[in-house]
Amino acid sequence: MKLNKKLLASGVLAATLFAGNAVGAVSAEEAAKLGKSLTPIGAEKAGNGDEIPAWDGGLKQAPAGYNDDGIYVNPFPDDEVLFTIDQSNVDQYAENLSAGQIAMIKRYDDYKMPVYKTRRTATYPQSIMDETVENATSAQLIKDGNGIGNYQNATPFPIPTNGVEVIWNHITRYRGGSVARNVGQVTPTTDGAFSVVKFQDEFTWRTSLEDFEPDKDPNVLFYFKQVITAPARLAGNVLLVHETLDQVKEARRAWVYNAGQRRVRRAPQVAYDGPGTAADGMRTTDNFDMYNGAPDRYNWELVGKKEMYIPYNSYKLVDRSLDYDELIKAGHINQDYTRYELHRVWHVRATLKEGDRHIYAQRDFYFDEDTWQASVIDHYDGRGELWRVAEAHAMQFYDQEVPWYAIEVLYDLLSGRYLALGLTNEENDPYDFGVERSSREYTPAALRRSGVR
Repeated sequence: MKLNKKLLASGVLAATLFAGNAVGAVSAEEAAKLGKSLTPIGAEKAGNGDEIPAWDGGLKQAPAGYNDDGIYVNPFPDDEVLFTIDQSNVDQYAENLSAGQIAMIKRYDDYKMPVYKTRRTATYPQSIMDETVENATSAQLIKDGNGIGNYQNATPFPIPTNGVEVIWNHITRYRGGSVARNVGQVTPTTDGAFSVVKFQDEFTWRTSLEDFEPDKDPNVLFYFKQVITAPARLAGNVLLVHETLDQVKEARRAWVYNAGQRRVRRAPQVAYDGPGTAADGMRTTDNFDMYNGAPDRYNWELVGKKEMYIPYNSYKLVDRSLDYDELIKAGHINQDYTRYELHRVWHVRATLKEGDRHIYAQRDFYFDEDTWQASVIDHYDGRGELWRVAEAHAMQFYDQEVPWYAIEVLYDLLSGRYLALGLTNEENDPYDFGVERSSREYTPAALRRSGVR
């Protein structure tokens, strides 16, 4: 096979391109569907003739009232609720819901899902879509699915043939190249009382570094830094992650800076079911971004594709007139501000491998076909009981051509508590895309400077 120089220049694991059962690339004939019957990202272009429209390129133009400041206004203010799914009619719509969504409705009398017109707003920059098309005939799973070879930026497997390829599409999806954000996280008690933990996050793809060198750190996918800015007892603590592409070959590199101790130390627990940062035990490390990290502890089954009501175009959840007291309620967020639409999703089931350990024995993932983002995940414990339900309230960052999340929520059906992450309603400078960062800013030595309070 002739190698594409561009692939190598953007960070391919050159030394392992052909190592260990490489599978994944589709034929040129299959790939020719991309941009024709399929979108360049791999979704079905056509609608379903009823509720789901054909994809027309997505939402690329900012609506009136947007000031190019990272404070996103609703592009569909006149859309009205078509119908609401609640306890009175949930069985009627069960075919298009996950087990976890149904469980939430049946557990809480006031939990509902307002359904709106489906709008396929998702799109990516043309360069990302072009690279995705190239990946279709070149990117390959290596190391039994625990890494990707012959891969450049963008979606590696737009025409997936197995579950782990879909997982990699989610993990590697484009999120703006280099972005900083100020967000809040809450873990309310059962009566709805909460305090806000505030984060200053930075996420930089390796190829977006100012000093990017193709041969330097080729196994790093991206760099992530998270500084806690409030409350005072936690302020100044910093987490730094070098996310490796093949985490079995080279485990994720993680460090924490403890402001009280003024000490930097390695953090091997920042992986798998290690505790999430300042989450009061309400999420695991790999619950962040709905799912992240090495896929090696699970068997991944591609169950298929289905139509499902998922959170989408969730601009009401970032409205600056909505404060946290109005949004955060006992048991769940205020569903009056949510928006659900019927979309096609890929269903992937993860079951824990024999001999491996994780608090979640099974996870059922539902990935939006237009973005490869996880939209809903049902988590089961070791007894096979449904335990936690995650929903990602997605929105299109229209000025950046980036699909991402307004907020993520993770509901615990056993405790009656939940976690909500990504809140921006009361935060200054919530999103800043295109920030300039160099590799020296993502070193352990730089942690102390980041955490000064």
